[in-house]
Amino acid sequence: MMNAIDLRKGKTIVYNDELVIVHDARHVAKGNKGSYMQTKLKNMKSGKMFEVRFNVTDRVEIPFVDSKEYEFLYKDGDNYIVMDGETYDQIPVHEDLVADAAKWLIPNQKVTCQIYQEQVISFEVPFTVTLEVVEAPPVVKGATVTNQPKDVVLETGTKIRVPGFVSAGERVNVDTRTGEYLERAK
Repeated sequence: MMNAIDLRKGKTIVYNDELVIVHDARHVAKGNKGSYMQTKLKNMKSGKMFEVRFNVTDRVEIPFVDSKEYEFLYKDGDNYIVMDGETYDQIPVHEDLVADAAKWLIPNQKVTCQIYQEQVISFEVPFTVTLEVVEAPPVVKGATVTNQPKDVVLETGTKIRVPGFVSAGERVNVDTRTGEYLERAK
């Protein structure tokens, strides 16, 4: 069980005795009336989308799952293909489950999937990933003194803000939970 306030996109929960994926979760605060979580859920069996409002103190059920490490291989249409390193079985994971983790995926990257009744229900990348900067504006003279951040494009196509001294071709460590630059990769 977990509090509704902790719901995030891509999380799988049990709602009305069925597995659902959280597609959107927003915390709404309405002054004196108390706050709530406005969510958009997708039923894993039927594929139907519906909205549910939870009080922030409501408890939601998390299914008992087995967690296993896989290797991401490639994207094929709406599916991301992962491989079991022990059996070499390739498993498709629908893009709804991958959600925001897709911004940090490169081939051969280790990912963690949760399995419920032989079905993948959750997909997570490591908290820190190392990616190459492929596009970056030139270094501005004096930027290291004034610490002016700039936008760069990573090898996955994701844009992040980095310090002015980072240039194209460098590898950087990124926090996948916040999307923030951490440091240059060693």
